[in-house]
Amino acid sequence: MAAYWALFAFFAAGAIIAGSFTGENVRRPGAIFAIGAVAMTLMIGLRYNVGGDWQTYEFMYYRAGPLAFADALSIGDPAYQAVNWVAYNFDGDVWLVNSICAIFFVWGLFRLCRTQPYPWLALLVAVPYAVIVIAMGYTRQAVALGLIMAGIADFLRGGSVLRFGIYVAAAALFHKTAIVAFPVVALATDRNRLVNMLIVLAGGILLYDLFLGDAMDNFVENYIRAAYSAQGAAIRIGMNMLAATVLWLGRRKLELARVEWKVWRNFSLASVASLVFLVMSPSSAAVDRISLYIIPLQMAVLGRVPLIFKSRLFGTVLVASYCFAVEFVWLNFAQFSDAWVPYQLFAI
Repeated sequence: MAAYWALFAFFAAGAIIAGSFTGENVRRPGAIFAIGAVAMTLMIGLRYNVGGDWQTYEFMYYRAGPLAFADALSIGDPAYQAVNWVAYNFDGDVWLVNSICAIFFVWGLFRLCRTQPYPWLALLVAVPYAVIVIAMGYTRQAVALGLIMAGIADFLRGGSVLRFGIYVAAAALFHKTAIVAFPVVALATDRNRLVNMLIVLAGGILLYDLFLGDAMDNFVENYIRAAYSAQGAAIRIGMNMLAATVLWLGRRKLELARVEWKVWRNFSLASVASLVFLVMSPSSAAVDRISLYIIPLQMAVLGRVPLIFKSRLFGTVLVASYCFAVEFVWLNFAQFSDAWVPYQLFAI
């Protein structure tokens, strides 16, 4: 567990040090922040036999590698299979696949966190679950989530719905379920509501037809009808609900620009919807996997908690304590955490 706690300690120290000051300049990340990005990428990419789906991803790698390129693309999510094929044919082994995927995830994560007033704290919020569990366990969805986060950052900086749609399309090439993020962000634009709805409807239908339509039968069969259960789904959705609650209760103090409020408001409503679906759906695994795309809400809202308190340091320590508790409970008590422990490096 030492590697996971070292990662946590690095970003916790950065968050607390940044939270000790009040000037804008000290909040802006610099070289040490970049070093953290590199370290996180290497830790995710060079892991060995870490994650509950490790055997499945190894099978995908050895299945896609020997095939002709076009055939490899046809057996699963095309972008991920392309990465498998390239790594196999350039003698890179699974570590190269994971490293390429880690670059996409970390790029998106850091890009989103840099849009926040406390980037270090936003990153710390991501470490216990988004980084350790998703990025080191659900490789394809981690890439998709990273691209979605990069798209959200672009949108918050003035990017268009069309550009966000391109990010979503790229994410869907790694995991088709990424298209669920499109309407959540697209509905946050300031256009006429009717025009906005028409754009979202047209874009949603196009993305569904391109990426999810043919795979929907398999999704329903594998998740809904099989009634798969995801251990801890309620807890993970509860973490999103906590962020949603803080958003609504602390809205006036969180210093959200108009577009930011609308984006995170939509994410908070999506978290409520996921809770309803969890209660109603026969498969908690299906709801759990889709709710992973709501996780950016946690970084955006919990990363702003210091703004609620007169003492920024107190707010930072409060959030850091919560993150510590999440990581401690998951590593020690989660049913499948033994698939992550001990952390091992790939012998390149």
